[in-house]
Amino acid sequence: MMQTCRFIRATLLGLTGVLACEATSRVLAQRQMENLNRGLVVIRRTDNAAFASWRFLGTDSPALAFHLYRATGKSPPVRVTAEPLTESTSYAENQVNWNETNTWWVRPVLNGRDQSSSAPFVIPANTSARPWIRIPLRTPAGYAPNDGSVGDLDGDGEYEIVLHQAGRGRDNSQRGTTDPPILEAYRLDGTFLWRINLGRNIREGAHYTQFIVYDLDGDGYAELVCKTADGTTDGSGVPIGNPDADYRNVAGYILEGPEFLTVFEGKTGKALATIPYLPPRGRVADWGDDYGNRVDRFLACVAYLDGRCPSVVFCRGYYTRTVLTAWNWRKGMWSHQWTFDTDAGSPDHRAYRGQGNHNLSVGDIDGDGKDEILCGACCIDDNGRGLYTTGLGHGDALHLSDLDPDRPGLEIFSIHERPTHGHGVSFLEARSGKVLWGKPSTDVGRAAAFDIDPRHRGCETWASGSGLSGYWNVKGEQVSSLKPRSCNFGIWWDGDLLRELLDRNIISKWNWENQTESRLLTAEGCAANNGSKATPVLCADVLGDWREEVIFRTADNQELRLFTSPLPTHHRLYTLMHDPQYRLSVAWQNVAYNLPPQPGFYLGHDMKPPAPPPIQFRKRRNRTPPRNREGHVVRLVGVP
Repeated sequence: MMQTCRFIRATLLGLTGVLACEATSRVLAQRQMENLNRGLVVIRRTDNAAFASWRFLGTDSPALAFHLYRATGKSPPVRVTAEPLTESTSYAENQVNWNETNTWWVRPVLNGRDQSSSAPFVIPANTSARPWIRIPLRTPAGYAPNDGSVGDLDGDGEYEIVLHQAGRGRDNSQRGTTDPPILEAYRLDGTFLWRINLGRNIREGAHYTQFIVYDLDGDGYAELVCKTADGTTDGSGVPIGNPDADYRNVAGYILEGPEFLTVFEGKTGKALATIPYLPPRGRVADWGDDYGNRVDRFLACVAYLDGRCPSVVFCRGYYTRTVLTAWNWRKGMWSHQWTFDTDAGSPDHRAYRGQGNHNLSVGDIDGDGKDEILCGACCIDDNGRGLYTTGLGHGDALHLSDLDPDRPGLEIFSIHERPTHGHGVSFLEARSGKVLWGKPSTDVGRAAAFDIDPRHRGCETWASGSGLSGYWNVKGEQVSSLKPRSCNFGIWWDGDLLRELLDRNIISKWNWENQTESRLLTAEGCAANNGSKATPVLCADVLGDWREEVIFRTADNQELRLFTSPLPTHHRLYTLMHDPQYRLSVAWQNVAYNLPPQPGFYLGHDMKPPAPPPIQFRKRRNRTPPRNREGHVVRLVGVP
């Protein structure tokens, strides 16, 4: 144990105070967020038009307009738009010579004055029509790309991908050894940045390896945080703890040995600081069984517990005992903020036992400007105290958003596994946990809450479970006896404000008039992840306008494909990644049973324009050379 302790580079002693966030001012409720660039993306459509889209930032003036420019081959640049664009941040251009290399950029215009140009986007000569960007991988033999996350790892305003490469895995209920989980980082052009091997003492499976990618200290560079153990090797090749330790028992479970929490530098994958994981496993049987199933059920998230700076929250257990521990990473040090334990502290904590899901959500549930953590059927306040528990029990999915725009605050749509009460599905007031309506079922496996039908105000909801048919409006009234076949992910794709359906490698549109689905995209050559869950690597607003991109792995596991919509939209919203709740949804999307991200405002038919988000960010420190979709560094001469 002495050998193991030598490597710990941060101590818990004396670090219980909340440190000031270096990157934020004293302005109340101004959240530290990523300083993103315009995220310009251009694709060649099948009609040979070039379709460009870019970000409207959360801090942009409503009066901001845009011009689009293009340079073809060695010809002088031309302005594509006759008038500045004010109603959309996308544009389709037909006069493109695809036999030459083309370069596009956008320039904001404010009060008649040109602003700084965006970073360029380049499509090489003779590139075929396709709505996706190729991201080549270095997948290890025997592994396959699994869940992903994004963060600005190098501070240039562009997202990079952190990818979980999964080998042979096991569910917590299954005996047997697994391959070591691997985390890798790539730029969107496929440039490989680093690899972290979590080692033999971290088991592979959906409930073990939760990783968080976020700029936690406000320096403009995202970090990676995850559970580690003896034998984890960081991105610079340095082992954590004792590299020779092997704590696997004859059944393949890891029920002894030290457990750690490590923050890694996003640019290099280098381990910056490692501390003991809280809570420790203690006596295995205290978590609900004695063979290692429930003791190793983990969740994780980011939350703005003080309303200004992000904290990470790592969780253990949800079937019986549940523990959440909140940490800050500031100025190169860990500080412990609080621990909520259903089996310790206040006697009323016992009512929170057994209420956790295979996932969680984060948002300002009580309207105080600070975030709460929604752990299934219970909610933990920003100060680490229990806000409420509904007692409705464990479930596999939940959705937190402004689902009913005519009610104040947020709502929750959740499901419950083998309930002993009358609510197989429940629609709740998020602030109080009050059940507004529910539907009985003996067992419910999945649920969705998206606006798919403009005839009814707010989001429609539906679920897959015994005795459940059709879908409901926000009042709980059944709209139809039929429902979409998909009860999985949603995606804003086709340009209107309704959400489309994402399941496996297919995007579909729900036709509310005839109760059928129309296929909008089939990602040929691509595969979904996580077995019957059939989820993508990531679905998020990664590039372009406010609509979402989806990232799939190819069937041969050798690349990722980032699909972006080729369809026009007449709506202009700020990038969803500048909505705090949506951004936090993307951070926890990889956790256990993946769920689609949800914003903190109502986004749907007949919506009101969202208020500017209460965010701020620091100036970017550096830029990297622009790269085209094939990964070549581009150096441009004479581009204004």
